[in-house]
Amino acid sequence: MSEEQPQSENTTPVKTVVLLVDDQIMVSEGIRRMLVDEADIDFHYCQDPGEAVSMAIECQPTIILQDLIMPEIDGYTLLNAYRENELTKNIPVIVLSTKEDPEDKSLAFERGANDYLVKLPNKIELVARIRAHSKSYLTQLQRDEAFQALRELQVELEKSNIELQKLSSLDGLTGIANRRRFDEFVNIECLRSARENTSLSLILIDIDFFKPYNDNYGHLAGDACLRQVATALDEVVHRPADLVARYGGEEFVVVLPNTNLDGAVRLSEILCQKIRSLKLPHSHS
Repeated sequence: MSEEQPQSENTTPVKTVVLLVDDQIMVSEGIRRMLVDEADIDFHYCQDPGEAVSMAIECQPTIILQDLIMPEIDGYTLLNAYRENELTKNIPVIVLSTKEDPEDKSLAFERGANDYLVKLPNKIELVARIRAHSKSYLTQLQRDEAFQALRELQVELEKSNIELQKLSSLDGLTGIANRRRFDEFVNIECLRSARENTSLSLILIDIDFFKPYNDNYGHLAGDACLRQVATALDEVVHRPADLVARYGGEEFVVVLPNTNLDGAVRLSEILCQKIRSLKLPHSHS
């Protein structure tokens, strides 16, 4: 005894949407009758070729059937119009003609037709071609949508990776560069300084009596103190090539590429003045 298979939540078949562009109503009626019994095919008719592109944009067909010889606008010009419009350029087109002419076929394919039939075609053949071209078109649409979704996901992933790289280089408490970033940076700058024979200076900063400050004012106050000092250092060191980092605990470091000893001493004096201006209270120092 076999068990019934569970029904899919979405069993609605994908509709094949046909747009016929032909100035002859009799041809339209003939095509309509061929397709009327096909439950999965929606039929739309456009008698005025001048409105074909706008109607195609409106009804979003999966296949266009189009006469080759029409008043005012010939089929070749209309093919160009489809292919030049961003919203219709990929819709497959089956050209309908009254004659089997190799030159007409060649020109139609050159202008962007996907198929060529002599009207009125056999019903079985017409339905088969409509379904085949529509299926290929819908499959391509799904691939394009999947590719676009994948590309958007890749862009978001790249952004996330950049943010993660930034976060991995920053000290969680103070927001300035962390020890890992300092190690990477100073190694690169040491190699560059040796290669280019340029000066490289380093200022190591230690907060005196920080342990008794933490013990007496509490760790929250200690963290706030470290943040204020880090911000003050970062405000003084302006050059993009320089680096201010938390070295560890209450220690900070400033790396100064292309800076000699005199320049480093002057900057260290400015840093000391900046820290003093914070006027952080410490009654136990």
